[in-house]
Amino acid sequence: MNFDLIKAAVELVQEFMEQNEDQVLYSNNLHGFTQWINASFKDDSDEEDPLWIGKQSGRSSDSIINTLLIRIGRYAKTYSRSIGKSVFSSQDDFIYLISLKTIGAMTKMELIRHNVHEKSAGVLIINRLIRNEWVEQKVSQKDKRTKHIAITEKGIAVLDEHMEEIRKASKVVVGNLTHSEQMLLIAILSKLDEFHDSFYRMNLEAMDLIDVAYKRLN
Repeated sequence: MNFDLIKAAVELVQEFMEQNEDQVLYSNNLHGFTQWINASFKDDSDEEDPLWIGKQSGRSSDSIINTLLIRIGRYAKTYSRSIGKSVFSSQDDFIYLISLKTIGAMTKMELIRHNVHEKSAGVLIINRLIRNEWVEQKVSQKDKRTKHIAITEKGIAVLDEHMEEIRKASKVVVGNLTHSEQMLLIAILSKLDEFHDSFYRMNLEAMDLIDVAYKRLN
C-alpha cells in the first residue's frame, strides 16, 4: 500500500476543505472536490508563458531551467552550512546518514549511486563518516565477500540531534510554494529524476553520457 500517496490525498482534501470554508466556491462533496482538483491542477498551456532573463534575446526555456536548478541547489547548500554548527563537513554528511537510516545498510557503490555521486567523491564522504564513527562497515551475512555500510548508534544520535535544523533548512528551501505547487513540483522533478537516473545507472563515460541521453529525446 502506498502510504505516501494516501497521505498526499488526505492533505489535498484538508486543503480543499480549508479553502472552501473561507470562500465557498464548490459543493462540499466528491463532485466539488473533483472540480477543485481540476481547477488547481489545470493545464496552463493556453496561458501566457512566463518571462525570464534573456528570453527576449533568444534564451531558451532549456537554458533557464538548467540555470534555475543549479541556483536552487546552491541556495540549499548555503542553508545547510548552518546545520550542526560545523559538526557536518558538508550537507553530504547528513544526506548519506539519512539515506542509511531510511533505506538501511548498502554497499559503498549502492550508497554512492543512490546519492548520485562520482565514486571518488562518494568514497571520501564515506571514509569521513567512518572516521567520525557515524557509520561502519559490516560483512554481509548473505555473502561474506561483500561489505555493507551501516549507520551506527552514534550516527543516529548526531542525526537526531540536528534533525530539527535539517527540517528547518528543507522548509526554507521550499520557500513560499503552496501545498498544491509543492505537489506539482514533486511530480515534475520526480519525472525528471527518473529520466536522468536511467542513464546514470548505465555507468557510461562522461563523454558518452550526453550523446546517449540526447538521442533518447529525438
